[in-house]
Order: sequence, then structure tokens, then C-alpha cells
Amino acid sequence: MKLYLQTRWQLEKNYLVYYGMRKTPYTLRNKIELKTKELIEIQKLLNGENVDKNILNKFITQEIIVPEEKLNIIPKSFQEARFCENCVANDFMIPGIEFDDNGLCPMCASKEKTKNYKSVVPMMTTFPKAKKSRFDVAVFYTGGKDSSFLLYYLAKKLNLRVLALTWEIPFMSDSARLSIENAKKKLKNVEFVSRKVDDNSLLKIYKKLYELNGNTCACPSLAYILFYPLLVSEKVPYFVLGNEPVQIQNLYFNNMAPSISYTFSSNKFLNFLLNFTRVLTLRKPFKPGQFHTLAVMKQLAYGDVWIKKLSNYQNTFLNNIMEAIKEVKSITKPLKRAIRVSSFTGNIPAFIHIDFNEISEGGVYNWENVKKLITEEVGWVGPSEENKGLHTSCKIEKCKEYSQFIAFYKMKSTMIPFSAIELSLATRDKNINREKAILEINHSLGFSLEEPLECNIMKEYLNK
Repeated sequence: MKLYLQTRWQLEKNYLVYYGMRKTPYTLRNKIELKTKELIEIQKLLNGENVDKNILNKFITQEIIVPEEKLNIIPKSFQEARFCENCVANDFMIPGIEFDDNGLCPMCASKEKTKNYKSVVPMMTTFPKAKKSRFDVAVFYTGGKDSSFLLYYLAKKLNLRVLALTWEIPFMSDSARLSIENAKKKLKNVEFVSRKVDDNSLLKIYKKLYELNGNTCACPSLAYILFYPLLVSEKVPYFVLGNEPVQIQNLYFNNMAPSISYTFSSNKFLNFLLNFTRVLTLRKPFKPGQFHTLAVMKQLAYGDVWIKKLSNYQNTFLNNIMEAIKEVKSITKPLKRAIRVSSFTGNIPAFIHIDFNEISEGGVYNWENVKKLITEEVGWVGPSEENKGLHTSCKIEKCKEYSQFIAFYKMKSTMIPFSAIELSLATRDKNINREKAILEINHSLGFSLEEPLECNIMKEYLNK
């Protein structure tokens, strides 16, 4: 019986690399280092020669090596795709996704295991009034669904003094701009600050980023660079993150964050070691969330630390943004100064995450209910695409989705498209029902083998 390397497995140097999402318990084992004998046999297999099945037995057992009739065929459209029995994950949107014997995708099959993977930074739902600042908290505000809900919760539900920071990108949607203007009228305890990168600098960064990523998406990295010095000078105690719950788990399923990341902030021993080092160097101990802030800012200013470079957990998307930022070296100078000042004084705005499920009615961040709420409370204006629920503030979101999808589909990148994972998890967790999610897939997202028209907006800006 002739054997073959399963579709979407590829030999790269002395590794077997999988461009897909494996079923449990192998979900994150997409890169396998080969022993010398195994490498020789795999090379023989690829050359159509007979192989020693004993040496390759573990690969046969895991169905990495299969007979011809078990080779997977990758669909060319949603109409040909196989869908998960529970969510909208499918083998067109995520080519190479595997289903278990019950027809469940790896995300649904591992729901119980990942149910507590809620944040990689400390979580809070209430905040004390700041004594040394005009502001109790700060947020990034894009005018989109999620940031509008976060702003509503902090400003109206908790009645905090909020600093709302908006990075003006060239591709901000008209609905997002209207949402921001409406929020300014409705929220009197919020101070709104907008900033932009000058066109010459932004073009240099965007052109490099387009070369690396196939898109110009740099959110929120450039926003951090622009606003961190302001957060430090204003002595804002908390910078609040309010991502979609599903965006947090995307980091895990995309092999960008290990399981320990989700428990690090509550690990007393690890935090003791961090603060012991700071005390020895005559600096104030970290409060919860401050280490995470400095780690992110230092990564943007100086690049990855050596230990992360050696790890298997790499965020290609972020790495490419950091590479593009180098095109304008002066842009990080204020950030580096603010890092030095805040690290020495201990005046570090703490990264804090709010679990949207926890603060939502019924314990579920239901997209339809949230849209109605923020429309009434903060004047949110929805995008022109009626069915759109993911990433509602940007005109070229489809371009990011398309570029991530096409690179993954053609096995040029191991990064699974973010929206593919997020929408699958959102249906799994009942943030949106399956029927509406399928409508969003078909009409509002960039999963296509043909480039969406929205990419012309991005290209016109790059050719200015």
C-alpha cells in the first residue's frame, strides 16, 4: 500500500510543518522536529520510494502519513466546505482544520479545557477613583462595537473619569467617525483625545508592512506608541482593554500564547520573582498589570527579548509591525523616554482586561443585544454591512482578512486568519447565532480566493 504525506503537511528543513488546525489532542502540535532516520524516510516518501513503516509508525498513527484514499481535498468555496457540527468553523475558511468523530472542530472539542482562558493580563470589573490623576482609567476608542461597549461600561455604568484615545487612521469607517462624534455629545465624564501619524511617516510604515503582511493593519501597536507618553505624563493608573472574549482565545489557538500566559498574572511565585528583581535595583515593585504594560512597550520600542525569540510562540503579525516601525526610527523616541521614566518612578499605567461576558446581561456578550444597547446609550452607528459584527470600525478590514486567509490557504504563512477563529469561537460561545454568523461569513468578511474591492482603498493610499 502506497503512503503519502497528508495534505497541508510540508517538509521544511528537518521539520514537518502543518498548515491547518489539528484535532485534539494534537491541536497545537503543528511543527514536529524529525530525527535523522525519520527525515530520511520522509524524504523517501516524498520521492515516491518505499519507506520503513516502523520508523514512521507514529506519523501513520496520527494520520500525518496516510494512504491515497485518505488524502484531504481542500475546498475552493464555502459551498464545498465541511462545517463543524456546533460552530461555523469549516475547511475552506480554515483549510486543514480537522474534525473529531463527533464532527466537532478542535475549538469546540476543547471548550472545557479553554473555558478559563479569559485574559493574558490581570482582570478587573471595578476601579477605584484615582488620587494622583485627572483620570481613573484610559481606553483606546475606535468607534467600533467593542470599544463603544467598553466606553459605555466605564463611563456610564461605573461613572469613572475616562480618557478616550483615538488613533486616526486613513481607513476609519464613516460609521465609526459618527459614533465618536455622538459619544462626545453623550458622555460628559470622558475626555477625548485624537492623534495621527504624519502621512510621510505613515506611508513608510504602511509600505513596509504591506510588503511583509499583504495589508497595512498596525492596530493597536502604533496607537500604543503614540499615546503611552501621554498616559505616563497624566499618571493614569489603569489602561483598560476590552477585547472580544474570542479575540483572547485566538492567541491560544493560533499558537501565539501558551497556556501559562493565561495564569501568569495570578501566579504569586512568578510575580514575587519579578518584584524581587525590581526591589534589588531600587525600583518600586510592580502592581498587577504594570509588568504587562512595560513588556508590551519595550517590545515595540526595542523588539523581542532573546528568550521569546528562542520560543515556539511567535506572533508573525506583530513581528512584521515591529519591523515596519523601524522605517521611521524617530517615532519610538518619545516612547523610549516614557518607558525609562515610568520604569524608574513606578508610574506605569497597568494593563487591565475586562471580560465582556462577565459584565453582560446573562453572562454572554451577545452581539445583537450589545448593538442595541450602545446605539441607545452612546449613539453608536453600525457599519453599512447589516450583518457585520466583527471589527466594525475600519473600511479595509476585509483586506486584512483576505491577506491572512490567502497566505494561509496557499501555505505561505502558518498564521490562521484571526477572524476565522474569532467567528468560530463566537458561535461556539453563543455571542452570535450560527445562521447570522454564516451570513457574516458570506457577505462581510474577506474569505475569498479573489481579492476584495476594499483593497483598492488601501492601494490608493499606498500609491499617494
